[in-house]
Amino acid sequence: MKKALIQGCVALAALAGVVAEAGRAQTEKQDYTLNVNGQSGTAKVVQINGHSYVDLDALARIANGSVAYQGNQIALNLPGAGGAGGSSAAASSAPSNLPSNPPPNNGFSKAFVRAGIEFMSQIREWRNTLLTAVGNGYPLSDGLFAGYRGQAATNLRMAKVAANTEGDRNAADLLANEYDNMEQLTKKYLDKRANLEFIDPKSLDTDAGNQKILTCARSLAAMASNNQFVDDGSCH
Repeated sequence: MKKALIQGCVALAALAGVVAEAGRAQTEKQDYTLNVNGQSGTAKVVQINGHSYVDLDALARIANGSVAYQGNQIALNLPGAGGAGGSSAAASSAPSNLPSNPPPNNGFSKAFVRAGIEFMSQIREWRNTLLTAVGNGYPLSDGLFAGYRGQAATNLRMAKVAANTEGDRNAADLLANEYDNMEQLTKKYLDKRANLEFIDPKSLDTDAGNQKILTCARSLAAMASNNQFVDDGSCH
């Protein structure tokens, strides 16, 4: 077993090119222990006319990096490969029009989804309490909603802390919008009560603020089901 130290990116070759070259040149294929930025692992290396070629996926795995494929272009991203020789090799090997960073992850982490569900459950209870009170003509007071408001705020903070992916962080902003909209809707009816205005028991059925909260909740539920952040404007 031979050891080879690879700094940054090694010489890259498309599989078709390697096969064609192998047909007319002497080749040697062995398992090598590669050391990339202090990370070691085993990978197949093909030697052709004194040049070494290594499997891209194996190289990325050893270096805790990533490989991006776009048509006939390949971008290899190795963390910490900015040392002397590493960055220049990468610049000469990777296509210049490919992004240096991987695309954002618009999926959701499990921890964030759990926290988001807890938050939306509290928003639903808060809203149902308002619907019941208004629909039955019950007296409205801030104390009636204080517990729901406080727990929803706590759950929102937990969701923001759990946000890990780009999708998590974007969705957390929409959760915050849902909280603000619920707060505004509650304040609207508390103000009506404080001003001794008549409150139609069916007023929430056509209230634009109430419909917005419901539409946002459905949009967030669809995102969670598809595990993908898609902003359709419902929560703004």
